[in-house]
Amino acid sequence: MAGRQKSRALNKPCIMLIVIAGMERFAFKGVASNLVTYLTDIIHMSNSAAAKTVNSWCGLTSIMPLLVAPLADSLWDHYSTILVSSLFYILGLAALTSTTFEWAWPVNKNISNAFMFWSLCLISLGQGGYNPSLQAFGADQLGEEEDLPTDQTDLKKSSKRTLFFTWWYFGVCSGSLLGVSVMSYIQDTLGWSLGFAVPTLAMIASIILFSSGTRSYTFNFTNDHKVDNPNPFKTTVDGLKAAISRMFNCGIGESHRKVDVPELELQENQISSQKLVGTKEVDEKPSKRIHLSDNIKVSLRLLPIWTMLLLFAVIFQQPATFFTKQGMTMKRNIGTKFKIPPATLQGAITVSIILLMPLYDKILVPCTQVITRNEKGITVLQRMGAGMVLSIIAMVIAALVEEKRLRTPSLTIFWLLPQYILLGISDIFTVVGMQEFFYGEVPVKMRTMGIALYTSVFGVGSFLSAMMISLIEIFSTRGGKQSWFSDDMSKARLDKYYWLLAILSTFSLLVYIILCRFHKSRSDLGDENDV
Repeated sequence: MAGRQKSRALNKPCIMLIVIAGMERFAFKGVASNLVTYLTDIIHMSNSAAAKTVNSWCGLTSIMPLLVAPLADSLWDHYSTILVSSLFYILGLAALTSTTFEWAWPVNKNISNAFMFWSLCLISLGQGGYNPSLQAFGADQLGEEEDLPTDQTDLKKSSKRTLFFTWWYFGVCSGSLLGVSVMSYIQDTLGWSLGFAVPTLAMIASIILFSSGTRSYTFNFTNDHKVDNPNPFKTTVDGLKAAISRMFNCGIGESHRKVDVPELELQENQISSQKLVGTKEVDEKPSKRIHLSDNIKVSLRLLPIWTMLLLFAVIFQQPATFFTKQGMTMKRNIGTKFKIPPATLQGAITVSIILLMPLYDKILVPCTQVITRNEKGITVLQRMGAGMVLSIIAMVIAALVEEKRLRTPSLTIFWLLPQYILLGISDIFTVVGMQEFFYGEVPVKMRTMGIALYTSVFGVGSFLSAMMISLIEIFSTRGGKQSWFSDDMSKARLDKYYWLLAILSTFSLLVYIILCRFHKSRSDLGDENDV
């Protein structure tokens, strides 16, 4: 047993990157969790406009990796992508911080609003390259991995990958908890300038820490030579040169290199070797085109499952928007002086994840292994489905609590805790499962694309949420009726909105169950599918 635990332990670079991911989440959540309050109280947007703005921004942030991932996979390496995209990330945070000063809001507020919008876009652009590359780079540190697991050894490697994604999400949630709780309090009590400046400094610190660990990382450049003890500056320059070389050579690495390795062998290389050879002979079609074709084929194969996860992503948006607005109208006092910032209740999601995540690996997996005789206890698809069920229950509870809030004046904010906690538990199942599913269902050379497919679920889900709000607002105000999302929260009908989400999510879950019965994983397909 001791040997098994040791073999599953994560190495130091993996742990370090998990810490860095937590710092990035602290910075992002420190801005995103309370942004709706900034937009309504400082920028003076309506509730629906602020919610749509936050949803659209979160959607852009989550879908951006789909645009950046092909570059990271085919033209650049993970390390250089992380460093360059972090510069955009930091510039965006700094620009957003500047909007909190009075001099940033001249008489023409349209210009200032545009500046704030573009600062948020810079954050989205930076995170689009940063997050999927950092997570894929972290998985690279696990060592060798065959592309298509077929035997018991490969199952153990897959189990170690599951452990990595589980603890990765644990680290991300720890950072999110600090960002939600600490930064919401600072923003509500000490001001927005400091409230946005601290996340900016945290992001700068994370990049310094990332660069300091360069010599301990395992990674390969796109020209396929492994670098031992690299210099950070030289590493980035080499990555840039490799990217430019591929852009001018139509995706074929160095022009003088002969390639005599079959395509199938490339797909069976280790995870840390991000090979980009797309042809059997150098004089055939450019690998760039084949790589794009592979992206499309893999995406289409995963599209049905991806689509059924969108309603979960819509529910995922509620804590940062309408849950927070609900909390602002409820009794928040503790004693006579302290008042709970509504956004801090989002910390209940991360607390439940942090407390229960270790139990999943230590208790639930061993118990389900006995029942299912599966190495992972339950399959990844079953794990995602269980989380979807919990998210539906959370929406039902949210609707019932909102009905009670409308009937009962001065209802305490702690009534919202059950829906937050249930969403946290659902995240342990669905979000971690999604990371492993999309990462494992793509070839080795497309690992960043796999992470991008996962994040794009939340990106499109955010846009879908914003579209739903617009449509519901149109239909609910017909005949002079009050909008479900009225600025007067005593007249708003968020309960109807939550019931609608619960019904739509139930339908989505039923279709998901049917699709799972016909879905074949890459290991099942084997040689049938060489992408």
